[in-house]
Amino acid sequence: MRLYAQTPARRNRQVLADLIAAVLVAAAVWFALAVHETIMLLAEPGRKVESSGDSLATELGNAGDAASNVPLVGDLLKKPLQHTVSQVADLTALALIVIPVAFVLLLWLPPRLRWIRRSATLRRLLDAPGGADLLALRALTGPLSDLEALAAPPGGLADAWRRGDQQVIADLSGVALRRAGLRP
Repeated sequence: MRLYAQTPARRNRQVLADLIAAVLVAAAVWFALAVHETIMLLAEPGRKVESSGDSLATELGNAGDAASNVPLVGDLLKKPLQHTVSQVADLTALALIVIPVAFVLLLWLPPRLRWIRRSATLRRLLDAPGGADLLALRALTGPLSDLEALAAPPGGLADAWRRGDQQVIADLSGVALRRAGLRP
């Protein structure tokens, strides 16, 4: 199983895509952690207020008890401010990591896995009896621009393939492999 193509152009594109994906994931994590730290700075005044004395803590507790009577959000308002800020920071950081990473993975991973599976299938096909013939057919039915580099025998490539010309079959199967980024 190959992870990268053998042809330089395709391999370079694959490596570049992998690096971009890794950088985007790292940037998402870094950004999320920076936002988390920034949000946590909001809790700092609450920590200072909490440590300033019991009377203020008692008053905040009384305010929390009064706030608990507010419909739907009363329990949330009763919790200390710094605890709420910490939860908001955690949830925001989690969302800022999960959403971009999922987006990158959904865009990057399926094509990479498809290429890996396709390259393994092509290699297995080439090694199977008649596999080169099937790859040659695949080349014949693909883009004509891929066939321009091949020397056409008398009667054309398709005729030589039908006759079972081993050199033409090898050349055409090489075209199919190169199209996938593999060497014959």
